[in-house]
Amino acid sequence: MIYLGSHVSMKAPDYMLGSIKEALSYGSNACMIYTGAPQNSKRVPIEKFKLLQAKELMKANGFSMDRVIVHAPYIINLANSVKPETAQFGIEFLTEELKRVAQIGAKMLVLHPGAHMKAGIDIGSQWIINGLNAVLDQDESDIVIALETMAGKGSEVGSQFEELAYIKEHVHKSDRIKICLDTCHVHDAGYNIQDFDQLLETFDQVLGLQNLAVVHVNDSKNVKGAHKDRHENIGKGHIGFETLARIVHHPKLDDITKILETPYIENKPPYKEEIERLLAWSE
Repeated sequence: MIYLGSHVSMKAPDYMLGSIKEALSYGSNACMIYTGAPQNSKRVPIEKFKLLQAKELMKANGFSMDRVIVHAPYIINLANSVKPETAQFGIEFLTEELKRVAQIGAKMLVLHPGAHMKAGIDIGSQWIINGLNAVLDQDESDIVIALETMAGKGSEVGSQFEELAYIKEHVHKSDRIKICLDTCHVHDAGYNIQDFDQLLETFDQVLGLQNLAVVHVNDSKNVKGAHKDRHENIGKGHIGFETLARIVHHPKLDDITKILETPYIENKPPYKEEIERLLAWSE
């Protein structure tokens, strides 16, 4: 079965109930949310989320909580050794975010690994490991943190599979570290996503296909290896519709949740049309 959805809003007055209504309006059976604005730490109490009504609506539509992906805010940077207070803030905020994910009932939190701020990949990676250990060693839940593959913009850690494998290997609770593969990011990082079978084989060799937890399905505004990270609408970028459709329908990814993060078109979400087109594709 294909589990396909998109990023959806989380806003007053309906919060989670509104998120599920929005996802269903796109013909989705999955979605991704932020528990608050991704650019800041302001959060409203989960009690305002209308969780009970949201879960009733989900049950009525066969929408599993396992298919609700939470994305951590962008302000978390565990890799920042240049400003240790920033990394410490990230530890504290990520700890609280895991509690919020548990309250919602979701099972997965996607996290950008972080940026080393010119201190170097090795130092940045070690700070990420230390930060994740500090968070997970005190967290008793079974929530998975899915480290996202990055485009390699600036000093981002995680544009190469080996970097993510190193982090996972050295986290104490490594079973709680999985991977979110972003199609735009791996393309911009220099991987040949057009040969997706080979890319999956490489992923399997380095990280293990069993550790792939979620796929972000995005086209890219840039050529392969540009290290830019600019998402494009499905079929309008350098990856192309056929490649992305094959990824969505790939038999090895049947049970993997797939999420669109493509740009709005004329201030309107394109997700209903993009999801319909992707689901209707046949080789």
